[in-house]
Amino acid sequence: MRPTATTQSAGTGRRITFLVALAVFAQEVTWNFYDAQVPPLLTAQLGSAAVVGLLMGMDNILGVFVQPWIGSRSDNTRTSWGRRMPYLMVGMPLAAGIFLLIPFAAASLPLLVAVMFGYALVVNSFRPVAEALVPDFVRPERRSRANAVVKIASALTIVVAAVLSLLVVDDHPTGAFFIPSAMMLAAVLVLGCTVRDSRSPGYQAALAEDADPSSAGSGRIRARDAMRDILRDSDRSRLLVILAIAAFGGAWAASRSLVTPYGMNALDLSRGEAGGLTLVSGIAYILLAYPLAMLAERVGRLKVILAGMGVFCAALVAGTVLQTQLGTIVALSVAAVGAGGFIINAAVVLWNLAPSARVLGTYAGLYNVSWAMGGFLGPTVVGAMVDVTGWRLMLVDVALVTLLAIAIVSRILVLQGRRAAPTTEGNS
Repeated sequence: MRPTATTQSAGTGRRITFLVALAVFAQEVTWNFYDAQVPPLLTAQLGSAAVVGLLMGMDNILGVFVQPWIGSRSDNTRTSWGRRMPYLMVGMPLAAGIFLLIPFAAASLPLLVAVMFGYALVVNSFRPVAEALVPDFVRPERRSRANAVVKIASALTIVVAAVLSLLVVDDHPTGAFFIPSAMMLAAVLVLGCTVRDSRSPGYQAALAEDADPSSAGSGRIRARDAMRDILRDSDRSRLLVILAIAAFGGAWAASRSLVTPYGMNALDLSRGEAGGLTLVSGIAYILLAYPLAMLAERVGRLKVILAGMGVFCAALVAGTVLQTQLGTIVALSVAAVGAGGFIINAAVVLWNLAPSARVLGTYAGLYNVSWAMGGFLGPTVVGAMVDVTGWRLMLVDVALVTLLAIAIVSRILVLQGRRAAPTTEGNS
């Protein structure tokens, strides 16, 4: 019996999901290894932790400008290979090559900073492009589970980067950089041999809109045009989703980046013990990411997002009440599961609110920029709150920031309830 079109589409969606997960895995391995091993290279030549932090945050600043632009540019690209693959086939090998130069540039601070800038610039130029393959190929109703697989792959890179740091760096400080680079080159080779996004439903829909002069989406769309459309829309759902992503991104980043000093100051742990507080939470996140995606597709993504943030808040408050090492590990693990409800589904909600298949790359870039801005501002805001409340209430401070995101998502649900359109639940 011949397979139906639905079966073929589902099979293609699963294959593309795992290929995109491979691309993200290769990219994030280099990023996590970069975050772990470049700061020591900088501190060897700099006496200021603030300057080191500024240089390490350079990728977030670049991403704010580069990612929406490159996402929009890929949306408007038309080749026999599609609109995403040309950027991946050029960007990933180039990023791998620049990454290899980092340990060789370490002897000169200006050269090291230049190589860091080049690496951050190139990687930011294909990060949203790889992620946009998911909505290009996968139907809206199945995007949560596809994005869950991608997020699991991203989470696994933290473990891989940590293993490389533990087992390879001390004996082979230069050679260790070759392993993540080789992973990226292997991934781009597999992608180049297997993916033609010119065959994706998203690309075909964009071509159909291009050919229809009466279509509202005809003509070239720029990133600023897409953002202007969002700002001018009387229905504020898209803008509110972007704000919620920034707000919760800030809470999540603060909960991760400040947990080591929290453990040292509030729980009297050693630096190593405090740094290990999030290990179990990472495993919990990986194990429950896919079930959370399935649940979201059944009951509604916004409902799972809202419930997940509620669990995140409650767990952090409980962790403050049960302020022991074990209590904190359990609280952070429950909080990570709640956060998964947001992290897995927020990008999908934004993709599904896009007015056209022609702007999916732009919307992928907007998601990444919003998350990065939250990651940049969140730890600063929570850190200022800690200066007032003290380290013992740090988890509560993070929960307070999360309440802002909860309020925003609640407003989105109210707006969608007022519209009461038949397609609302399918788009959220």
